[in-house]
Amino acid sequence: MLDAVRQFAGAKYLNLESFRRTGIGVRTPVWFAHDVLHNARTIFYIYSEAGAGKVKRIRNNPNVRIAPCTMRGDVRGVWINGSARICGDDEAAHGQQLLTQKYGLLKIVGDFFSRLMRHKQTVIAVEFD
Repeated sequence: MLDAVRQFAGAKYLNLESFRRTGIGVRTPVWFAHDVLHNARTIFYIYSEAGAGKVKRIRNNPNVRIAPCTMRGDVRGVWINGSARICGDDEAAHGQQLLTQKYGLLKIVGDFFSRLMRHKQTVIAVEFD
């Protein structure tokens, strides 16, 4: 599994495939940041608007797949099966901090306009074994 995680080193986007109730997968290229926990588990953090389809799909079905990709969603690695969940306040703040460290000014400007337009953000955590 370590090799599967290494494929994300240097990647700016990952393709998140979440599943509809019918079982059909929907792929979305997203920004991500990862964190390695003390027990060597890796968590990928993704942020999105709270009302986005991927957030609704994850609430209904936590099973997801991720792979590194280009900005347009062209997969550049192997798919990894994982489990996604919506983060609580403290973990969401940590995920946002990691994303801001990775994407810098682009994320800061995006967050500014998101707040200006009164969009609520949600942070998603993806874990796998």
